[in-house]
Amino acid sequence: MNQMIQQPFADAQAALPFVIAQGRTIETRIYQRRYPTFNYGAHVPVVTEGQPWAIGTTFFTVDAAGEAKFLSGAGTDMPFNQVTRDQASHDFAMIGSGWEWNLEEINQANLYGINLNDTKAMSAADKVERLLNSVAMVGATAKGWTGLINNASVSRVDVAADGTGSVTFWPAKTPDQIIRDVNNLLGSIRENTEEVEWADTLRLPPAAFRYISSTRIGSGDGAMTILALLRANNIYTAETNQPLDIAPLRELATASQDGGGRMIAYRRDPEVLRFHLPMPRTVLQPRQKSIMGFETGIIARTGGTEIRLPGAVGYADEITNVPA
Repeated sequence: MNQMIQQPFADAQAALPFVIAQGRTIETRIYQRRYPTFNYGAHVPVVTEGQPWAIGTTFFTVDAAGEAKFLSGAGTDMPFNQVTRDQASHDFAMIGSGWEWNLEEINQANLYGINLNDTKAMSAADKVERLLNSVAMVGATAKGWTGLINNASVSRVDVAADGTGSVTFWPAKTPDQIIRDVNNLLGSIRENTEEVEWADTLRLPPAAFRYISSTRIGSGDGAMTILALLRANNIYTAETNQPLDIAPLRELATASQDGGGRMIAYRRDPEVLRFHLPMPRTVLQPRQKSIMGFETGIIARTGGTEIRLPGAVGYADEITNVPA
C-alpha cells in the first residue's frame, strides 16, 4: 500500500495556509477552556457593552432633591424639586500575550499529521485570564486603577477585638460574635445609605470561609456549622427573605490595611459595580514573522473594576491573621 508522504514546507510563506488552519483549531480550544481559579465574573458583574476599540466610557449620575408639604389654596410657597447631574468617565486599555511557531515545529506537525503544539497558546490564554482577574480584584497601579477589594471610596472598619485574647480573628471568636461581625457590616451599608441599599453578597478570605464551613456548633451528625447558622441568621435574609450569597475570595486573604483578612459586602449589580470588558479575549490570526517563523497572540481590552455606588459596598478588616 502506498503511503502518502507529506511534502515539507520550504519556508514560512509556503507553510502559511497550514498554520492558519491549525490556528483555528487552537483558537477553538482556547475559547472553550475554563479558568475556575480566575472566575472574576462570579464576584463582579462583567459588562461587555460598548465598542471594542473605544477609548473609554462616559456615564452620568442624577440626584434629585426636594420635598412635598401642605399648601394653602392661595399659597405661593410651592416646594420645587432640583436635579443635579454629574458626569464621569472611565478609560479602557489593551492587554495581550503571544506565542511563536518556527519552521521546524510546523514541518514536524505536518509530517506526522498532528496538530501544532498548543501548550504555548494555552499558556498565553492563562496569562491573559490571570491578568484580567488581577485587574478585577486589585486593579492596576500602572493605570491608576483599584479593584473590588481595595477601593479608597469604600467605607472600612476593623471588626471588634473581643475574641479570646482580645483579638479580631474569627477562629478565636464564638459563633455569635462572628455573626455579629457580619451583621454589623451589612447594617453599616443600610445606615450609610439611609436604608436605601442592601448588600446581597458577602466575600470572605478562604481561611475564614473554611473555618465557618467546617466548624460545627455542638456535636453529633445534626450539629449545624457556623456557615449554616450565618446563612439563616443574617439581617439581609431576615428582612428580605432572600439568601445571602457567601463565598471565598482568594485575594481577600491579605487585603486588610495590616495585611490580614478582609471581608467585603456589596450589592452585586452593574448599577453598583462593574468590570469593564469591551473586548473579551480575542485570538489574532497568525502572521509570518520571518522566513522561518510565525507569531500570533491573544488580546483583550478592559477598563477594570469600577465601583459606581461605593455606599453599597463595605469592608471589614482583620477577620483572619496575616498568612504565615
